[in-house]
Amino acid sequence: MKVKFEVIPHLLKFRFEAGTSRGSFTEKETWFIKAWELGAEDVVGWGEASPLKGLSIDYSENYAIKLRAVLDHIEGLDVPKEDILNFISENTPFDMPSLRFGVETALLDLISGGKKVIFQSPFVKGNQRIPINGLVWMGEESFMRQQIEEKIEQGFDTIKMKIGAIDWETELAILSEIRDRYRPGDFTLRVDANGAFDESNVRDRLTELASLDIHSIEQPIKLGQPQLMAELCKEEILPIALDEELIGIDQLEDKRALLENIKPQFIILKPSLIGGVLATQEWIEIAESLNTGWWMTSMLEANIGLNAIAQLTASYNPSLPQGLGTGQLYQNNIDSPLEIRKGELVYNVPKGWSSVN
Repeated sequence: MKVKFEVIPHLLKFRFEAGTSRGSFTEKETWFIKAWELGAEDVVGWGEASPLKGLSIDYSENYAIKLRAVLDHIEGLDVPKEDILNFISENTPFDMPSLRFGVETALLDLISGGKKVIFQSPFVKGNQRIPINGLVWMGEESFMRQQIEEKIEQGFDTIKMKIGAIDWETELAILSEIRDRYRPGDFTLRVDANGAFDESNVRDRLTELASLDIHSIEQPIKLGQPQLMAELCKEEILPIALDEELIGIDQLEDKRALLENIKPQFIILKPSLIGGVLATQEWIEIAESLNTGWWMTSMLEANIGLNAIAQLTASYNPSLPQGLGTGQLYQNNIDSPLEIRKGELVYNVPKGWSSVN
């Protein structure tokens, strides 16, 4: 089939200043991809290309130009309705993972009838819920405490706290206070350091965190230190989840080599960051063959992208809480059937979608 695309830029506005160890966000650029088959313009597929400044390898000031160039290339090809994922893999650059994810999901939606149902599962019929963690962003101490209380009141049984931006003693005191008030059986605590620690302090800080019954820590040190990361995983002071470490790895053999060499307890999968749907499926297959745990996380996409990630996640029927609670971050998101109810992501079928443009 011959396909046409339209790109619709959208500037997402946060409801608050979202802090991480890499800086704070108040807004985020994203690009919606509209796809339709020539001669059948009434059926439209939607995807979202949403790189994150400071993290994505494909983020640049001229991202929209590169996106349009790739879409123009695909418009000149005969797009098969079967094996879309391999077709996109062969016709989009791997070093633009968020672009690849957006094109994959736009075409998958198109060939599925343009109803934003990309992966069939009980989830999109409203009969399956995805457990998710409540995310606590960095900021003033009072703001972090307020978020924790809100997540508890909202019924989350897993809370993830971003650490590494304010002073360590304050962060540790907040975590210690949580554990003084709530037992490990009340809810699970995860932390995400975004590479904030280094060789001089990482072991001491992992030990302090382990004393608080922390479930796991995401990316305790910056990527590119495989030997140190492997040592930390082997020492098992605290279960470690690789996140940024997966960026930019394309070949299957390299993915397997990374996990076999470092032997992490978990990996974190962000489709927009690691190469899209097909790449994510490859990581899962390898991880499960090595008995490595995993969970999926959004990369602050709007609801178009989040919907695709949630449906991909649901196809694996996950039991671990996923990082998919970001749809409520924005003042100007696209209204969707995605809802959070007592720490679970739900697809509220009757609600429907608002128009993207």
